[in-house]
Amino acid sequence: MILIDADACPVKSEITEVALRRNMQAIFVAGSYLRLTNHPLIKLFVAGDRFDAADDAIAEVARPGTVTITADILLAERVIRAGGAALDPRGREFTETSIGETVASRNLMHELRPGMEGMTGGQGGGQPPFGPRDRAAFKNALDRILTRMAKG
Repeated sequence: MILIDADACPVKSEITEVALRRNMQAIFVAGSYLRLTNHPLIKLFVAGDRFDAADDAIAEVARPGTVTITADILLAERVIRAGGAALDPRGREFTETSIGETVASRNLMHELRPGMEGMTGGQGGGQPPFGPRDRAAFKNALDRILTRMAKG
């Protein structure tokens, strides 16, 4: 099963394509209604607009054998602790080995951000624009994880 933190997910169509090709269920979890491909394997769960409602809903069902697509590092950490796999929309897999350092870096940047605004003119760096290479890297990474999981 593929679980998707769907509100800001830029790879919805790629996930749908992979899920249908592999005959796997994909559950898109969002704060409100999203238009998705009409197919029995593609589901939408509206978690509501409460803060972290979608994250909490995903974390509740994440377990070994599930893959969660999210850019949210703290959700990825929860998924990994539950035994699931986590992948960001650019194709980076979060693992038990990497998640601790990733969370620590996220927390450090969160703490530094307010003090750095004056040094950068109030402009953050952020990620480069999302493009075709990112989409291809994501699909390849998702296929790799699903193949690994299928082998047991």
